[in-house]
Amino acid sequence: MGIKNITVIGSGTMGNGIAHVCAQYGFQVALVDIAQAALDKALITVTKNLDRQIQKGSITEDIKTQTLQNIKTFTVLKEGVTNADLVIEAASENFNIKEKIFRELDELCAPHCILASNTSSISITKIGACTKRADKVIGMHFMNPVPLMKLVEVIRGYATSNETNNLVFEVSKKLQKIPVEVNDYPGFVANRILMPMINEAIYTLFEGVAGVHEIDTVMKLGMAHPMGPLQLADFIGLDVCLAILKVLHDGFGNPKYAPCPLLVNMVTAGYLGAKSGEGFYKYEAGNKELIVSSMFK
Repeated sequence: MGIKNITVIGSGTMGNGIAHVCAQYGFQVALVDIAQAALDKALITVTKNLDRQIQKGSITEDIKTQTLQNIKTFTVLKEGVTNADLVIEAASENFNIKEKIFRELDELCAPHCILASNTSSISITKIGACTKRADKVIGMHFMNPVPLMKLVEVIRGYATSNETNNLVFEVSKKLQKIPVEVNDYPGFVANRILMPMINEAIYTLFEGVAGVHEIDTVMKLGMAHPMGPLQLADFIGLDVCLAILKVLHDGFGNPKYAPCPLLVNMVTAGYLGAKSGEGFYKYEAGNKELIVSSMFK
């Protein structure tokens, strides 16, 4: 079975990036979201990102035009999945939301259709168990920003078939990505290693060992990380970091994954990082300079 039509569920940061790359490499894309305003915003983002690629000389005007023509938007799930060979769900990192979506997809999609989740930590086996096609349920964890980052973590659930795995590998390669197969355990590989590092950086701040700027500088200059862990946490979203740490903590029952109380407090207070305007750093429109939040000065 060849994959020609891809439906992306959710038009936020990850969803619009996934739709962008799928459309750019010739797939017909249906982008689905409950809000038309979110879809309009997603198309503006895709257009801006394509313009950036033109400025860098990596694509032509013709590719931009074709990419945008390859994306159709839908607010009704049933209409968006009619022709889908592959669905990639990129909704909120919340099991209850994903469970509802996958139950609906199982009812609405053609029998041959593969159901993939862009989850960064939730069990693919658990998601697959919500459907009657667990062999066709798989994880496709793209990295942010999707048009730039080469990796796709391909997560096999307990019942995922070899055929499903091979087809998803094939699609990932057509998107000029490098797929890496991992097994289905909490946090997979990327977040099982990354999140404890971020959490430890927050503990280092919380315990007064060093300040925000100092912690990030040590990791950038000492470990050659392109971005310090606290800046990266702000970029990912502190609420997302907290949700993933909770999945790790619940999944393994190991206290080393317990989220730092400072992280819990910041999320409770609505300081979520770049998307809310403030986290460990303060973010102002048009200002690219890193300004440490006044909470930590």
